[in-house]
Amino acid sequence: MQSPSATEDTAGRPPFARGAVPAIAALLVAVLLVAAGGYGYHRDELYFLAAARHPAWGYVDQGPLTPLFARLATAVSGDSLVGLRVLPALFLGLLVVVTALLAREFGGRRGAQVLAASCVAVSAIVLQTGHLLSTTTFDLLAWAVVAWLAVRALPTGGPRWLLVGLAAGIGLQNKTLVAFLLFGLLVGLVVAGPRQPLRDPWFWGAGLLAVALWTPYLVWQALHGWPQLALSRSIAAGGSTSSEPWWLVVPFQVVLVSPLLAPVWVAGLVALWRSRRYRLFPVAYAVLAVLVMATGGKPYYLCGLYPLLLAAGAAPVLRWARGGRARAGLLGGALALSALANAVLMLPVVPVAELKDTPITAMVADVGETVGWPELASTVSGVVTAQPPGTVVLTGNYGEAGAVQRFAPGIPVVSGHNSYADWGPPPDDAATVVAVGYGPAVLRQWFASVEPAAVIDNGVGLDNQEQGRTVWVCRDPVASWSALWPRIRHVG
Repeated sequence: MQSPSATEDTAGRPPFARGAVPAIAALLVAVLLVAAGGYGYHRDELYFLAAARHPAWGYVDQGPLTPLFARLATAVSGDSLVGLRVLPALFLGLLVVVTALLAREFGGRRGAQVLAASCVAVSAIVLQTGHLLSTTTFDLLAWAVVAWLAVRALPTGGPRWLLVGLAAGIGLQNKTLVAFLLFGLLVGLVVAGPRQPLRDPWFWGAGLLAVALWTPYLVWQALHGWPQLALSRSIAAGGSTSSEPWWLVVPFQVVLVSPLLAPVWVAGLVALWRSRRYRLFPVAYAVLAVLVMATGGKPYYLCGLYPLLLAAGAAPVLRWARGGRARAGLLGGALALSALANAVLMLPVVPVAELKDTPITAMVADVGETVGWPELASTVSGVVTAQPPGTVVLTGNYGEAGAVQRFAPGIPVVSGHNSYADWGPPPDDAATVVAVGYGPAVLRQWFASVEPAAVIDNGVGLDNQEQGRTVWVCRDPVASWSALWPRIRHVG
């Protein structure tokens, strides 16, 4: 097998593994689609469905692309949960193919391409994000495509850089993390080379193209006071279910793919560092790791680089595995055990009634956030029906608001959380509110009367973020809604 440094030009690339790699991609898509109807909506998916009804060039916490995907899915398949998750499955099937193409660029023949594709297909982050609609789902594909196009552009430069800029610009319409990738790659070129792209006008033209495509979102953010910065501060302060202390960022990398497959991407780091042409990528990885720790980012912010690293590590690991049956068995066992463990943790394999008796939700909090939304909406709806006409639901977070809109669509609901706040307060004549997601001390700052009315129960005893919350009936706002709304608005 060739090392990355041995691939000197496009003509030297080995054939693409046309049969095996598409088969792995198709199998992953099939598994994700079979699992798509399990449990229920994630709170973020409910938010994307709401955002899809308010098209814009930007939102408080994201670009326009993922809500656009939700709008497309509902236009095609209505309120189908499976329909909402078709595009994520297809995106990560494409990710498998792009990973194999990266391995091919690094000189990997059929076996290395198949290994790289297999490692990505069984990765924890791929199974988790491919199972639901998430900004991370498309972000993974965007990073991999940018990396693949950059690898292809490095030998010859020229107009090929424009494709990198195009892919990056599209990715930036989904998530700003692509900007961090571009920064890391630029630092890698400056520090480790090759520096020829820095003298190539097409390289800088690609950057301008990416910024031009990103501009509508930047303008939206500027006009709305840069709420993305407030969100970043909230995440850095631990205000997210997936936030971790800075010192856990590096150790957490071991589980994003699989602890058993970490040697493959580590081998990729080593192989890339040893190559003169591709040394910029390990430098970029180190720069991004430091940046994530310094800014209080989430550990998974680095996950977009793992297709590249797995692709680079596949050939050397395969050479090692061919040194004997025991080694081949270890590699095959690592793949099989990773697939099994990650599927159980990330996909709705365990019956929902038994989740509470497992450590799954303690290990992967997002799994718990896909349980109980219809029950929440039903409980809130029952309280609303006992109140006077014109009663409005006020929720503390976008998941609760999205659940009421999805499962009790006839009930007016508002929230001050993130972009929901931009969609407006209730009318000033709304005197009665059914509130969920708040404590009584907060609500008494806004209403003269606050009384408990019900308790949220997901019906399976699962201790997630909404379980056991009180539903309150609040009357007589202490000020007009237009005056209260700035106090209710919050980012996180």
